[in-house]
Amino acid sequence: MKQHTPKDGTKSVWSGEKAALVHGASQVPVVNSVAFTYDDIDEWYEVAIGKRAGHIYGRNTNPTVQAFEEKLRILENAEACTSFSTGMAAISNSLLTFLKPGDRIVSLKDTYGGTNKIFSEFLPRLNIEVTLVNTGDHDEMEEEIAKGCTLVYLETPTNPTVKITDLARIIKAAKKVGALTFVDNTFATPINQQPLALGADLVLHSATKFLGGHADALGGAALGSKHLVEQIYHYREINGATMDPNAAYLLLRGMKTLKLRVEQQQKNAQQVAEFLKTHDKVQDVYYPGLEDHLHHEIAKQQMTGFGGMLSFALKGELDAVRAFLPKLKFANKAANLGAVETTVGPARTTSHVENTPEERAALGIPEGLVRYSAGIEDISDLIEDLKGALDAIE
Repeated sequence: MKQHTPKDGTKSVWSGEKAALVHGASQVPVVNSVAFTYDDIDEWYEVAIGKRAGHIYGRNTNPTVQAFEEKLRILENAEACTSFSTGMAAISNSLLTFLKPGDRIVSLKDTYGGTNKIFSEFLPRLNIEVTLVNTGDHDEMEEEIAKGCTLVYLETPTNPTVKITDLARIIKAAKKVGALTFVDNTFATPINQQPLALGADLVLHSATKFLGGHADALGGAALGSKHLVEQIYHYREINGATMDPNAAYLLLRGMKTLKLRVEQQQKNAQQVAEFLKTHDKVQDVYYPGLEDHLHHEIAKQQMTGFGGMLSFALKGELDAVRAFLPKLKFANKAANLGAVETTVGPARTTSHVENTPEERAALGIPEGLVRYSAGIEDISDLIEDLKGALDAIE
């Protein structure tokens, strides 16, 4: 009899938890113990060197954190997963695990602002060359990769301009020169995109966003082959960016509704984007679900849904943003995304607050750009809310 493979909605609810359940509990417990005891020193040693399953110290592993890692591993169809205290810890630790002085990395101009700072400020200090290409210019990226590089770093859809990169095409170019390919899958989530299936070496997440979905827990993750993830885990366990078990519990609980939330969020995002396209106070709308989006066809090919994130540029730029944001009633004006509540903010105070206005302009991010993370509210309320706020712009 052919074995049945559960779908994403079922995986979100059930996967990765059974091994962590104790005393007949139906939910994973929060294990706050810093250390784990052993009477047998030989057993203790075998656990410590990884020869036997178990835990010795919270900076290394923890049962609650391990359940989070296993659930996400199954959702991403990865061999292995390791977690971090934040999404930026996942990105920085993963990069620093494999990069050394003299290496070269090729990436995109409009990645998340924190990632961009690593590329523009921190890696060059280590004598690591970073080349950033225009996002969506696949010919330019292939040309730069062909010159030779150690690592190709991609983010698709991008934060906050929601641009798309053809993963299969760029991953193929990276493999030709023996480069690793890392993909930030935060915006898409494993519900909408599977970079590992397209040949990526590593998938990264800010679990704080859509995975947790309730804006109450920080976390990050890196997934890929056991060979790569073990190296990243070793770097992380020594450098200490460990996920807290209480955060792991909240993220686990949030992930149970991941598929339901993403489906509603992207349904709302599509209708919001279509509405904004018709409003005379809006200059441009960026959402891959729109047929006139520059990379709509690529998104259709490599994603199963277009996600809950969009952005739009207001006519009148920053003055318009100042008039618009306070009038929104059903939106948190905050530096977060992926939550059940709609969350809105300009790039200058959210994704690219670390960058100067000149740097944002060079990255193609206007000061009047608003990032909109659609929540799960009733769409008619979101549209009416947007109408009222847009009408307040003089």
